[in-house]
Amino acid sequence: MNIQQSLVAELEDAIKGGSKEKRVDTLRRITDLFVADADRLNDRQIDVFDDVLGHLIKRIEGNALAELSRRLGPINNAPTDVVRSLARHDNIDVAEPVLTQSARLTDKDLIEIASTKTQAHLLAISGRSRIGAEITDVLLQHGDSNVVHRLAENSGASFSEKGFSNLVKHSERDEGLAAKVGLRLDLPLQLFRELLARATEAVRSRLLALAGPDSRAHIQRVLSSIAEDVQHEAGFQNQKDCAEAHKRALAMKEEGRLGEGPLLDAIKEQRSADAIAMLSLMCSAPMPMILNLLQNGHREAFLIPCKAAGLLWHTVRAMLSSHVIGRTLSDQDLDLAHADYSRLSQASAQRVLRFWQVRQSAGTNPATDAAGPTASFGAPQELKTHASAIP
Repeated sequence: MNIQQSLVAELEDAIKGGSKEKRVDTLRRITDLFVADADRLNDRQIDVFDDVLGHLIKRIEGNALAELSRRLGPINNAPTDVVRSLARHDNIDVAEPVLTQSARLTDKDLIEIASTKTQAHLLAISGRSRIGAEITDVLLQHGDSNVVHRLAENSGASFSEKGFSNLVKHSERDEGLAAKVGLRLDLPLQLFRELLARATEAVRSRLLALAGPDSRAHIQRVLSSIAEDVQHEAGFQNQKDCAEAHKRALAMKEEGRLGEGPLLDAIKEQRSADAIAMLSLMCSAPMPMILNLLQNGHREAFLIPCKAAGLLWHTVRAMLSSHVIGRTLSDQDLDLAHADYSRLSQASAQRVLRFWQVRQSAGTNPATDAAGPTASFGAPQELKTHASAIP
């Protein structure tokens, strides 16, 4: 008796017997037969198994299907229609093994499943050893944070330019994701620079700690390049924009229009020079000093002029979240900044700002001086302590 006659006979017996246990037992026996001979079967014989197993799985649910999926997942020539059926099953225990492993699923299959099924299905697809760029585009479009994280750390996942841009965008408020994306060797240089430019100091330190020697040297070179660009842009802004912005801010002050509302508008419209000019007048500090404080790596440095100007946290947060400061703070950093800002009094901020102006007039830069914010002003209490010593 050939394989087709034997399988069909056993299938008919199992279905006519009507017993659930009988069908499950038959499913296991036929699966055993397929797995044992899979590497020797031709396409016609595989089609027979596809047809027989396809009839059986319509009458079987639960653990037996999950077991079948686990056994067929790693087999490259598994019955195609059965694999596709298992992959689309609503029960993720059934779908996951083939979604994660099966070579029988085409890009079209995976894109359709990623567009219509649950986040658990998308997460399973994100764990495949090889994923094409068209699939990752869909996964990034429909997937949640868990899906994005798994894709970012999957070295076998390929990304289009749009996909990489989406990864970097997702990383803006997710330090863990930023670290994973930053370690990808296939991340385009321009997007790598963008990610590092927006990354918090914690993310940069984490990337340097996790990277190998060659990658670490590359990261340090990019960081140095970014620092040079920031300095160049700040100098260019001083020469081209700051003088005109200062004139506009002075005119607003003379007309009685200078205040938190116009400042917030400038922030939202990304008019950095205008925002800096307005802030400098509102806190009575020179515009170059505000620019220096903006380039300082410590958030406390920039909180001082904002508090001295009496700005509400809503406005300060908008500034810290905008391009005005030239970098992006994580949600955790923003929460810490909020706590610091709430504890700091306006009077103390004004005294510290006056102290910095005195030191600047003596030729010391408050953004880099050892007595300035980088060394001694790590928290509002320290700011108050330092300020209390100023006559």
